[in-house]
Amino acid sequence: MKISVIIPVYNEVRTIDILLEKVRRSPVEKEIIVVDGNSQDGTKELLRKQEDRPDTRVIYQDQRRGRGNALKVGLHHARGEYVIFQDADLELDPNDYPALVAPLEADEADVVFGSRFLRGRPKMTFLQYWGNRVINICVNTLYRRELRGQRLTDVETCYQVFRRRCLAGMTIRNNEFAFTVELTARFILGGHRLKEIPISYFPRGRAEGKKIYWGDGVASLWTLLLVRLGIV
Repeated sequence: MKISVIIPVYNEVRTIDILLEKVRRSPVEKEIIVVDGNSQDGTKELLRKQEDRPDTRVIYQDQRRGRGNALKVGLHHARGEYVIFQDADLELDPNDYPALVAPLEADEADVVFGSRFLRGRPKMTFLQYWGNRVINICVNTLYRRELRGQRLTDVETCYQVFRRRCLAGMTIRNNEFAFTVELTARFILGGHRLKEIPISYFPRGRAEGKKIYWGDGVASLWTLLLVRLGIV
């Protein structure tokens, strides 16, 4: 069993080395795939020093094409039985990998979401908190028939962990942050078994390089509607 850890990166010079060491220390068999979206802050120079590591593959894009596009590129190169998405910002802890993979290994689920909300309200700004709540409500409402009584609490989580075979025949059109909710919607429509578990969360602010904006939430809501209607 091997896990493909896909890390989209853009201008993370302060955290990328630390993050990669944390991922390597996580006690699971894995390959690491880093996709750099043409960073301009010195991240690429740090990544070039990682290229000789046998567990790590670094892919450089010639221009920034979005987080979703970077994840697609990583998926194209993934060879693991399971896939984990990992942002480079240190908000989430790779020590949670064993717990995230456990429901897959026990055949209790095909897709596992690491929820920031199952241990209570996480430390977030007002807009972040309610933006996440609104998107969760929309997913649980628009897809309630397919969810069959299940209610998701953290659709926008980075930690979407799944069997790679779940992607067979699936096309994800979004190339930005809304990639996450589009993938979730297609997992739901595909009838895959979903499970959430609580994870650790260490939020960072705009001054620390956080890149998501309110417009990304609007794009996510629009994407959920388009997928529900079968337009995309």
